[in-house]
Amino acid sequence: MPTDDVVVCGVRHHGPGSARSVLTVLEQVAPAHVVIEGPPELDGIVGWAGDADLVPPVAALVYRPDLPSRSSFYPMATFSPEWNALRWAVRNDVAVSFADLPATHELADSYDRDDEPETWIDPIGQLAAAAGYTDAERWWEDAVEHRHTAAEGFAAITEAIAAMRAGHTDDPHLRRREAAMRRVLRQVMASGEGPVVVVCGAYHAPALTPDRFPTRTADTTTLKGLRRQKVAVTWVPWTSGRLAAGSGYGAGVTSPGWYAHCYATDDDQRVERWMVKVARALRDADLPAPTASAIEAARLANSLASLRGRPHAGLVECTDAALAVLCGGRSEPLQVIHDEVVVGHEMGSVPDGVPQVPLARDLDAAARSARLRRTAEAKTIVCDLRTPAGAAKSILLHRLLLLGIRWGRHADAGGTTGTFKEGWTLQWTPELAVAVIAASVHGGTVEQAATVRAVERARNAEHLVDVVDLLHECLPADLPEATGALVEEVDRRAATTHDTLHLMRATEPLARVCRYGDVRQLDTSRLRDVLDSLVRRICAGLSTAVVGLDDDAALQARRGIDAVIAAVRMLDHPALTGMWVEAVAKLVDRRRVHDGIVGRTVRYLLDGGHLPAEDVAARVSRALSPARPARDAASWVDGFLDGDAALLLLDPTLLGMLDGWISSVDVEVFDDLLPLLRRTFSRYTPTERNHIGQRVRHGTTRVAEERPLDPDVAPRAIRRVLELYGAAT
Repeated sequence: MPTDDVVVCGVRHHGPGSARSVLTVLEQVAPAHVVIEGPPELDGIVGWAGDADLVPPVAALVYRPDLPSRSSFYPMATFSPEWNALRWAVRNDVAVSFADLPATHELADSYDRDDEPETWIDPIGQLAAAAGYTDAERWWEDAVEHRHTAAEGFAAITEAIAAMRAGHTDDPHLRRREAAMRRVLRQVMASGEGPVVVVCGAYHAPALTPDRFPTRTADTTTLKGLRRQKVAVTWVPWTSGRLAAGSGYGAGVTSPGWYAHCYATDDDQRVERWMVKVARALRDADLPAPTASAIEAARLANSLASLRGRPHAGLVECTDAALAVLCGGRSEPLQVIHDEVVVGHEMGSVPDGVPQVPLARDLDAAARSARLRRTAEAKTIVCDLRTPAGAAKSILLHRLLLLGIRWGRHADAGGTTGTFKEGWTLQWTPELAVAVIAASVHGGTVEQAATVRAVERARNAEHLVDVVDLLHECLPADLPEATGALVEEVDRRAATTHDTLHLMRATEPLARVCRYGDVRQLDTSRLRDVLDSLVRRICAGLSTAVVGLDDDAALQARRGIDAVIAAVRMLDHPALTGMWVEAVAKLVDRRRVHDGIVGRTVRYLLDGGHLPAEDVAARVSRALSPARPARDAASWVDGFLDGDAALLLLDPTLLGMLDGWISSVDVEVFDDLLPLLRRTFSRYTPTERNHIGQRVRHGTTRVAEERPLDPDVAPRAIRRVLELYGAAT
């Protein structure tokens, strides 16, 4: 084939003007073959481009079946030159080939570009500087995107890029990519079918012009020795937000909404229709946007373009005009414009028959059954667990969380205090398609994969508490098989774990599992038996487990004691509660028990009514005695005051004793105690700390004087209280 029959269109990826120009060239040349930049593996999914249900933005996903995390996306939007060339070719029954370094090499383990030197030059930036522009993007828009060009225009771009690249040595990866592109192009040219149109990034255009080709031998040598790896390819939905972020071949744009508008709108109506979109977005956000202001903003944008010497008003001029006229210089409306119009929340779709792993198909079916729609915009829903629809949504989202597919994240359920509602924030991102493929190794359905994954995580868990936390995740996911396996694992580990402190940390999450099971109407009787046995073992070993601990270990022991306290309260088992109280009571007078633990146990026994107030007062007095080391006293106080501040606020005697002790500490010792005291009082709310400070400052730390009841007032007050409580008077 003569080299003149090859037309190279050097474009800007996702450039709307480039897309229009490519369509013009295709209509003029009527090629027999279209070659598009992209890995050759995409040839296998070209046929889907003619399906009406393949709606951009979409992306071709190439991944390794054995390691889905090794993958690449190749996004396309309605305004992408590559998408327009592909759809034109399919619509006109013209052959299509993708040309780039095959993904079978790119995704191989041995292929690593991190150590390769990069000698990348910016020809667009150099051309912009030569034209007197300080912004390369603005120059490209003015020179290319805002001017509809044909084959001659693309030839001029190729010559300009070639001049900029002359004398520069490209990095090895770029040389391999362009050698692979030429290999495909040579094969197409050898067929002799007719004219060929090549659509590629402008930087590659000179390297793909046949009269500039190096020898075939040179390209073969460049590609020699590359390892291969089996890959798979499919179409997945993409979003406008991800187009803005950029991915795949690094062709992201900052304003996909604006580019889509430019592609779909004629130049003479572009600014006016843009301002209509801006005004509508502001009104939807309950912000003022009068029609007269929208008209004035459009006029201002066009005037700014004329003053700045631009052929047409661009996004910069439209934004400046909107900021001045519609936003009044405020940032809030401008942010709305950026999020809703400049970027947008568009999300593409793919046909049902597109190649998918079985797990992805089952997820699609489960999502339809639960009436969950995938959207690029974050949306919050509330699931009522009492209804079949709400329960189905919750179960699916919990199963996906177990698989690492974070389509939904827990959110506020709307201020309800009940446990029958769950709030979720849903947002689908293209990366979740990779997560689904990665999770497919565990099973072909969501339920099966989540079960296998949960059991696998339990077996690999390092600590008992990790298994209990995992069990807490499994219950709302409604995985009976996994739940049974995890209960057995908890039972086995609890029976073989001899570390009492480690067992203590597992009690509270295990009690939460039992309590949550009640809400879900699940049978947790076996789990309650495990928890009962666990608490009994802790009671038996508590007195020896807390002896001789240093400060850090004692703090961990206190947290373990708090966990058991919470678990016992949730169990509401009188015999078990009595056993626990008896075990804790042994610690208050035991030698070599850390003062922080003693203080915490005294507080627990006081709150539960297991120690008389007089006994507690005597213990506080001894703990704060000047004869005791100040640091030991501070540790005791830290344990005793752990919790809420009600004890200090309601007991002036205790507050006075604490105030007197702190006041009597020597200055040198006080400096050492200050961090510990700060930690103690930092647990209280600012309001509680303020009230304590006010009482100390004003000297109201003494016991209030008792006054006899007024026989005339007391009966009326008592009757009113009984009425408020609904009791009979």
